[in-house]
Amino acid sequence: MAAPWIVSDELWAVIEPLLPIKPAGTPGPARMDDRLVFRGILFVLFTGIGWEDLPQELGFGSGMTCWRRVRDWTEAGVFEQMHQVMLDRCNAAGLIDFDRVIADASHIKAKKGGAETGPSPVDRRKTGSKHHVLTCGNGLPLVVDLSAANLNDHLMLSRLLDRVRPLRGRPGPPRRKVRTLLADKGYDYPRVRAELRERGIVCHIPRRGTRDDVSAARWVVEQTLALLHQFRRLAIRWERRADIHRGLLSLGAALICWRRLSNRTR
Repeated sequence: MAAPWIVSDELWAVIEPLLPIKPAGTPGPARMDDRLVFRGILFVLFTGIGWEDLPQELGFGSGMTCWRRVRDWTEAGVFEQMHQVMLDRCNAAGLIDFDRVIADASHIKAKKGGAETGPSPVDRRKTGSKHHVLTCGNGLPLVVDLSAANLNDHLMLSRLLDRVRPLRGRPGPPRRKVRTLLADKGYDYPRVRAELRERGIVCHIPRRGTRDDVSAARWVVEQTLALLHQFRRLAIRWERRADIHRGLLSLGAALICWRRLSNRTR
C-alpha cells in the first residue's frame, strides 16, 4: 500500500487548479514545487510531527516552507475550496444523503494555546479546543469548524448551518437546504429549536432527562470525528493560529471525502 502522503495524479488533477499562481518574475528564491510541498503538508497531517521535524531527505522542502504554504493557501481559501469540490464530486456520485444531517463536537487538547482555546471541561480544565462537525446521513463532513473547549456545542450550530454550501454535480438546481437535523441532548435548548423552526428544519433532539432516541443514528457523525482524528496533526492541536488549524481541518475533511469517492470507484 502506498504511503498516504503520496499524491496520485487523479488527486492532483483536482487540487492543482485551486492553487494560487505565483506571478512570473516575482523576486526571491526559486519556488518549491507545489506538489512536493503538498506531500510534505500531508506528511505532517498524517504523522503529527512538528513542522521543524519534517525530514529533509523526503524531498518535500523544509518544514517552514510547508508551513508557509499552508498559511498562504489557508488565507486564499484553498482548503475550503478543496473540501467543497470533493463534496460536489461525492454528490455527483450519489454519496451524499442530504435529507438527514447530524451535528456533533469533540474535544481536543491545545498544547500551545492560542485563539479559539479555553479550559476543557473534560480534561481537568486544561487548555483545549473543540472540533464541530455537520455530516450528511452517510457520514461525509459537510462543514467542519473550531471553537474553544468551553464553548457549548449548541452555540456553534447556527454557524455550522450558515456554512452549508449548495451541493452541485447532479441534474437540476443545486441542493442547498437542510431538511432534518439530528443532534444529542447538548443541543436541547429552546433557542435552538426556535431557530430550526425558522429555518424550516425538522429537528430530532432528545429532551434532557429523557431517553436518547437518536443515539443509533449519531454513530455516523462520531465515526466522522474519529476519521478526522486519525490525522494525528488534528487529534492534538499544535497550531497557535486558529486559521492554520482550521485550514488543516478542512484539508482533513476533503481527504475523507476523497477516500470515500476513491473506494467507490475501485
